[in-house]
Amino acid sequence: MRFQLWRRVRRRMRGVRLMRLAHRVGIGWREELAAGIVASLDKIDVLEVIAEEWLKGPDSRVRALRTLGRQRPVLLHGTGMGMAATAGVERERLERMARLMEKSGAESWSEHFAFVRAGGVEIGHLAAPPRNTSTVEATAENLELARRVTGRMAMMENISTLIDPPGSSMEEACWIAGVQRESGAELLLDLHNVHANAVNFGYDAAEFLGKLDWDLISTVHIAGGRMLPEGRVLDDHLHDVPVPVYELLREAGRRAVKPLTVILERDGNYPRMEELLEQIEQARRALT
Repeated sequence: MRFQLWRRVRRRMRGVRLMRLAHRVGIGWREELAAGIVASLDKIDVLEVIAEEWLKGPDSRVRALRTLGRQRPVLLHGTGMGMAATAGVERERLERMARLMEKSGAESWSEHFAFVRAGGVEIGHLAAPPRNTSTVEATAENLELARRVTGRMAMMENISTLIDPPGSSMEEACWIAGVQRESGAELLLDLHNVHANAVNFGYDAAEFLGKLDWDLISTVHIAGGRMLPEGRVLDDHLHDVPVPVYELLREAGRRAVKPLTVILERDGNYPRMEELLEQIEQARRALT
């Protein structure tokens, strides 16, 4: 009886802790959604922009981004650094990111656990690196250089993959933990990528979440993809957030030790803005 009473007390205490976490839910800024987003800012807590779309723009465009940031916090999300590679990240790219952060007043910036070029060839997508000690060390070195140049450590997003990267000797969660130990970088936790990889490689997505360091997680992505004929999930950001991702978001809310910022990503096949706002509300309900 005493044990059961203590369990009830612990559940109530945990519930109070989660209620006190001031979670935020927002959306990725896309030009096609701009009018709908601006008209719905009362329902959106935060905005994330693709950094490459602003890095080479005129100052007037960056000033517009700063003006947007006065209405809602703006996060920069990079796709072209290639941070998770044994080749060093290009300093010029980091310097451009530093200037954009300064001029835009962005709250934070992020990149991906991926490489995007090799031997001087741009491969055109985010590729998972071999998960081994060499890439742990190289990624940590790239992150430290990025921190020195930009003045702020990047958050790093886990990516989905259709093949287990050749040359790997570590499972994904252990590899991520290794980079975090070496660098101190936060994980930008993409839950659809967790779901996709769990389906593609036959493991339990909730167990994967249990292997992560939640002291180093404050930002989450949710998105939708599609099932390929061979039974694998493609993360294409062209579909609504599926039920398993909301379930993982509930699990993330239970595990969170700091407020979460959740970003809904959509990159095409856009529905009505009302449908996207409903997905944002579903995310809020999942967190509470």
